[in-house]
Amino acid sequence: MAVDLSAALEAMRAQLPTLADDVVAAIVDEVPSYRDAFSGPMGETISSAVELALGGFLTLAGRGRTADLSAAPAVEGSYQLGRGEARSGRTTDALLSAYRIGARVAWRELSTTAVAHGLGAEVLADFAELVFAYIDEQSAAAVAGHTDELATTGRVRQRLLERVAHHLLRDAPVDQVVAAAERAAWTPPTTLTAVLLPESQARQVLAAISPATLTVVDPPELDEGVLLLVPDAHGHRRAALLRVLADHDALAGPARPWLEVQASYERALRARAAGLETDTEAHLVELVLDADRAARDDLRAKLLAPLADLRPGTAEKLADTLRAWLLHQGRRDDVAAALFVHPQTVRYRMGQLRERYGDRLDDPETVLALTVALG
Repeated sequence: MAVDLSAALEAMRAQLPTLADDVVAAIVDEVPSYRDAFSGPMGETISSAVELALGGFLTLAGRGRTADLSAAPAVEGSYQLGRGEARSGRTTDALLSAYRIGARVAWRELSTTAVAHGLGAEVLADFAELVFAYIDEQSAAAVAGHTDELATTGRVRQRLLERVAHHLLRDAPVDQVVAAAERAAWTPPTTLTAVLLPESQARQVLAAISPATLTVVDPPELDEGVLLLVPDAHGHRRAALLRVLADHDALAGPARPWLEVQASYERALRARAAGLETDTEAHLVELVLDADRAARDDLRAKLLAPLADLRPGTAEKLADTLRAWLLHQGRRDDVAAALFVHPQTVRYRMGQLRERYGDRLDDPETVLALTVALG
């Protein structure tokens, strides 16, 4: 039987060129995405590759059950083929279909030759097992190559996108930012909105917003969490973004022209430091008043100087009354209601304040300064 197997293998080698052409023809016929790819000179190259792969198989077949399929040179070829298919934009579905078709055609032709040389059922069964184990090994290598290529491409593009984001956040020259966006194949939006949130919540939020969102890990001045730069979440679209963020520990800055997103990020940072939540646009007064907290404290101390010689409790009550009087535009009943006191008490306290401030309470600039200081 060993002599018969050797003769059969020699006969199979002789038919490899024709068999390779038949395999390629069957793949082109049954897998539409390969019709153009295998046409012309490319088809000849593929036929040669198939012939080499089948030749490697026959070498292994001569070794019988001891053959190490993973060591076959064709495994590396299949791995590289998978990477090339990923670069060409074809899926593993097309690739695996091609391998299945190749296995079917190869088995049909090679088994016919084996039977013609008198190989028995047991030898044929071993031969069939080896054919399909060989194809499984090649398929697995091709899928691994395809997966690795996509992963590598994804990592490279992610690094390019991160570079765009860091240029934006570091106020890089416009031409440098635009060039980085072009290298990353990222189409700049009209606006970008900075969103801060915990890293553990980023995946869930990203699944519900634009896929063109830039994810920035370790952005400048952010000790914990992740920064998202969300495209075109301005106008009525902002409401949709805020709905997504409502159930998360997130904070959204204002929408800004994409090259000015640093301003959105800086406002979100300030709002976070002030303990504000979700929407910076809902807290503009607090953000303005706290933009320079030290200056505000100095202003407050200066404007409340006329009360400095009073007992702390008295000074605090008069300052609260003055704040309510400013906010309610002098309406005594509204001031009393806000302070939970009698209107006569308001009248008495305002008398004390006028004694100390005089005509300055009628001066628009003083009124503005007091409103800011006590706001």
